[in-house]
Amino acid sequence: MNSLRYPGDPGHVESYFLRANHPSRPLAVWVKLTLLAPLVGDAVAETWFIAFDGETNSTYAHRDTHPCDRHALADSLSAGTFRFNLLGGTISGQAGAAAFNLAFTPLAGPVGAPLSMFPFAWMLTAPFPKSKLLSPVPAARFEGTAHCFGQRWEVHEWLGMQGHNWGKEHAPEYAWGQCVFPGEVPTMAEGFTGRIRLGTRLSPRLSALVVRRGEREYRFDSIVDLWRQEATITDQRWTLRMRGRDGEARLRMDAAGRPMACLGYANPDGRMSYCFNSKLADTLLEVSPRGEPAFHCQSPHGGALELLRSEPNPAFPVV
Repeated sequence: MNSLRYPGDPGHVESYFLRANHPSRPLAVWVKLTLLAPLVGDAVAETWFIAFDGETNSTYAHRDTHPCDRHALADSLSAGTFRFNLLGGTISGQAGAAAFNLAFTPLAGPVGAPLSMFPFAWMLTAPFPKSKLLSPVPAARFEGTAHCFGQRWEVHEWLGMQGHNWGKEHAPEYAWGQCVFPGEVPTMAEGFTGRIRLGTRLSPRLSALVVRRGEREYRFDSIVDLWRQEATITDQRWTLRMRGRDGEARLRMDAAGRPMACLGYANPDGRMSYCFNSKLADTLLEVSPRGEPAFHCQSPHGGALELLRSEPNPAFPVV
């Protein structure tokens, strides 16, 4: 699931990313390596590191751009000082004044097993949709250190995930959210709401949500079933209500008042997209499974929330 999908041709974008949240404090780190092959010009590799400190309401964000070495990416997923050994579960790098050295292991059982939110496997290889996403490790524990804000953060049993996406372009608009909830019963939720291009127009908002709890998985992945999904997106909040064969679920993610970074994502055709990113979202999950007891989970600052738009927001400088 982590194999490089870049064929070496123009018109491709691909990212590997990891995030880790402190189990009880509002602290989080986010690491990303992106390959951009524009329609005109040379391919580049971009490395990103962002740290979120909800105790001081601070964000550290750094980005570097490097010449693209396709063979180095294919062999070891390395660019600049960033080294991703995803098979061995380690990542390290230097990002300006910050540095990190982390190891991660998937949570045991189904909750940590590889995840695709698409209902059909062919959607990962067919021309439609143009943007693909996978979570090779949707729930993981992290160990190691992160140096940021002039401090050394000891990372011990932080919760997070590892993702991989690629395609011909970034989706025109989306909300994506993911949370690994602390507790005796391991629980993970990941979902999205987005639009795709249909010729010169954009589709209605399409959504999917997958919840894993203990040994059970609840899928709400009938993406084009508009009658059984309801999504609301604002500047810093996303709510999603889904119904399906497994019952009903509601996810609310709110980053209002939390540290947030705006990331400038270039598309292969030169258009810019702007991703408003917080890893400290207040997250509430409510699930009413068909034929089973209802349950709910809450994390006051453990949610990863990303909101992609075509326009920047002056309140958030672009990284």
